[in-house]
Amino acid sequence: MATMTPVKNSHKALILALTLATGTAVYPANHHAVAAEPFSSAQKSALDTAIRDYILSHPEVIVESLNAMQARQELAEKERQRAALAHMQEQLTGNENDPVIGNPDGDVTVVEFFDYQCGYCKRMIDPVMQLLKQDPNVRWVMKEFPILGPASVTAAHASIAARKQGAYTEFHVALMKYRGRLSDAVVFQTAVEVGLDLDQLKADMSSPETGKTIQDATNLARALGVNGTPAFVIGGELLPGAVSLDTLVEQIEAARNG
Repeated sequence: MATMTPVKNSHKALILALTLATGTAVYPANHHAVAAEPFSSAQKSALDTAIRDYILSHPEVIVESLNAMQARQELAEKERQRAALAHMQEQLTGNENDPVIGNPDGDVTVVEFFDYQCGYCKRMIDPVMQLLKQDPNVRWVMKEFPILGPASVTAAHASIAARKQGAYTEFHVALMKYRGRLSDAVVFQTAVEVGLDLDQLKADMSSPETGKTIQDATNLARALGVNGTPAFVIGGELLPGAVSLDTLVEQIEAARNG
């Protein structure tokens, strides 16, 4: 029967750790063992002590292990996300119910998931409008993703409805530039200020088409793993969070030249 000798160095401790993971004895490549043997209670106790002592003496291995695991998970998620983006390209860019700002016939499409109560989304409105002004060949698809409460839901429905009066962009910008706590009253007052017919707006807000547009965007965001706002999709890449104008320009140029 193969037996274990006491662990006297870190190399042997690692061999013991591997052995514990498998439940059978693990030997170096140059060790000629006739068979893998299960541990006795005494051996398991000695192994537990050896592993504990090794970890206490080398705590950095825990951090290294966690970092490596996180890196693998992030890489796997990125690959899953890219596959999902490719699979859902038509839903991302081709839903005719989604509002579009910028050039509807632009050669590069940017998709933005946003919420009207999101401070980071509000911070992006000026860079986005500046970009669309300096690059008139960008098609910007708006995905209403109201995740920050009832007022967000009201604002999303109102903005989708504003499209039927040809005032989506004006209303969108006005809501994004509003400073203060959003409420239903603020949403409707803003609608009046940009010249919308309030009665028509409220009727259009209740239409099944409006609700479906928002639900479709929400379902798509969940499928892509978008858990916060803003989030941008450019050329098959998902950019989560507020990004700089330079980053947007770089990604658009990369998509244009790719």
